[in-house]
Amino acid sequence: MSDLAAALDIVGARWALLIVERLLDGPQRYGDLQRDLGMGTNMLATRLRELEAAGVLHRLPLRHNTRAYALTDRGLALRATIIALGRWGAEES
Repeated sequence: MSDLAAALDIVGARWALLIVERLLDGPQRYGDLQRDLGMGTNMLATRLRELEAAGVLHRLPLRHNTRAYALTDRGLALRATIIALGRWGAEES
């Protein structure tokens, strides 16, 4: 498997990079991610579990049984890639 294929196994799934992009602004609560991204709760939960298992993000302990997520150093390393993809997408418009 190539390095690119390995990376896409982690962040190539639908919504994965959009979640990472939102978390680049700082930790986000589950409900805020769901509302801001407009995605279904089942899909969000699945992607968060996958990204956590891959070491891209981690859960933050909050009170009152709420969850928040923050990027790890591995997740933060995607910043330049996300910026570059955004610029590339803007050129196509």
